[in-house]
Amino acid sequence: MCGIAGTLDLNHQRATTEGMLVHMANQLIHRGPDDAGYCLKNEVGLAFRRLSIIDLKHGNQPFFSDDGRIVSICNGEIYNYRELRHELQQKGYRFKTECDVEVLIPLYQEYGLEFMKKLNGQFGFAIFDDAQKQLLLVRDHVGICPLFYTVAAGSLVFGSEIKAVIAHPAVKRAVNLRGLDQVLSFPGSVSPTTMFENISALRPGHYLLVKTNGALQEKEYWDLNFGTTTPDHGDDGQYLDEFDEILRRAVKDRLNADVPVGYYLSGGLDSSLIGSVAQAVAPDPLRHSFSIAFDDAEHDERSFQRAYTQHIPSTHHEIQFDWKQVAERLRSAVYYSEAPLKESYNTCSLALSELVRDSGVKVVLTGEGADELFAGYVGYRFDAMRAGQVDGVRELDEMLEDEERNTLWGNKSFFYEKNYLALKAVKLDLYSPAVGARFGQFNAVRSDLLQRAKMKGRHPIHQRSYVDFKLRLSDHLLADHGDRVSYANSIEARYPFLDIRMVEFAARLPPRLKLNGLVEKYIVKEVARRYLPASIFQREKFHFVAPGSPALLAQNIDWVNELLSPEVIAKQGYFNPETVERLRKVYARPGFKLNLPFDSDLLMTVLTFGIFLQTFGMPDH
Repeated sequence: MCGIAGTLDLNHQRATTEGMLVHMANQLIHRGPDDAGYCLKNEVGLAFRRLSIIDLKHGNQPFFSDDGRIVSICNGEIYNYRELRHELQQKGYRFKTECDVEVLIPLYQEYGLEFMKKLNGQFGFAIFDDAQKQLLLVRDHVGICPLFYTVAAGSLVFGSEIKAVIAHPAVKRAVNLRGLDQVLSFPGSVSPTTMFENISALRPGHYLLVKTNGALQEKEYWDLNFGTTTPDHGDDGQYLDEFDEILRRAVKDRLNADVPVGYYLSGGLDSSLIGSVAQAVAPDPLRHSFSIAFDDAEHDERSFQRAYTQHIPSTHHEIQFDWKQVAERLRSAVYYSEAPLKESYNTCSLALSELVRDSGVKVVLTGEGADELFAGYVGYRFDAMRAGQVDGVRELDEMLEDEERNTLWGNKSFFYEKNYLALKAVKLDLYSPAVGARFGQFNAVRSDLLQRAKMKGRHPIHQRSYVDFKLRLSDHLLADHGDRVSYANSIEARYPFLDIRMVEFAARLPPRLKLNGLVEKYIVKEVARRYLPASIFQREKFHFVAPGSPALLAQNIDWVNELLSPEVIAKQGYFNPETVERLRKVYARPGFKLNLPFDSDLLMTVLTFGIFLQTFGMPDH
């Protein structure tokens, strides 16, 4: 993977310069420190920063068609490129390198805009067709790779990170209040919304087609769809074997690299299973595993990590994280996330990816996605326990809450993390009067977050899975905790559970094999029996929660106190200084503890929003 950026001049004035492209690309050097490439062609300017992983000598980009009229740059990996390459060779196409993303242009030439449906990978790419006078931007099915864009002063500007977009001189910086409200309301922001006004995130499974005459068309090419019925042939063994085979293929595909590939090891089920499958499908060479340890029993998982390393051989690397590092790394975490944070765990993730880099490894496998696809959170159990309960007499506030849920999900009975009516009161108390007066314009609960029709008539497990997939996975776990913290240290993370074959298998898997009784991730645990010791696959799910703002307040750090001071909060103008000061006094009480993850750490969001404003030079309200 790498970093890409570029512009399309919609005014036909050839406003882009090579110097501008270099400046935009330099904001992404952490994503691609190994090489760079540029193309300035008529209306389009493309910039590329490379992290060399496949075909180290010949894989630099851009790539061009034989006649030079089509050019592409790609951040990502195409895992089925060998099959696609063979198919294209049979049709007469020739290849100059062994690079996986060289297949994109011939696929586009052969199949037109339908070609992205043939891809299995994680990608964000751009293709400019000079003959058709159009630029195509595409983001992968799940949203592993980010891609952002805006139109400013007659130019479309895009990049793998917003840093590259705002480096363009025509792009203005302003806070998107809807983005802030999403962070306070949901796990994080939700594409296409970002924290930057007028800068959009291309949604997962979508492409953006931009004509040089200024016409923009965003279109969905894929979405998770569970269907209203799930056929169940009743043969559990067959389902387990199919899951096992898909996972083995997904892991094997993600081990393909011309650099060392390791894996994260938390000590939990998902990462342990990935590491064990990697050992099974490709036992040579001995792989590197990476864990983070903590000096307090509440967070430490070393006993499980070490039990695993005794079972599966690896060159194991371990780093101990001191919670004082939260304050030291928090500004970096916000810089790379390009958004305020709800929790401090990103600082741990930054330390872990730094360990990978310093160990000489460039690629790591990780276990994200299993919880969202196979009912791994406590909410799935709560749904099952509520099933069949009959509502009694409804109070007025309960009926109003029903309306909020119906607006969001098209289902008044679907509970997702919070009572949004109560949350509205909290947010209005937290926002400054000037911001609160505009609340109706940016209220995240009153926005379209997903396709409610794809929840209607679905099994409760599938309803929750769809919402987790849309709200928790791509823009939160894969962005805040995945892509950004790995690339901060020039590391590529790969996600076997998010192979498109696995995702579509999960969409047709009977719910009873996800939540069996009250056993979460039942099929994952059953397959894990084939690879892991019982101490790991029978382990209760560990809900890791990093210390939040109360721990920072207890350290009495000058810059933290300053950012939360009434004077600074009042000057910024987004939050109510009296409310923030009241929260600060409560959170600073000796022994005070938030019940995370059920309570929201409001002060952490306020603090990291202040860092966000400073880091990106955002204006006061």
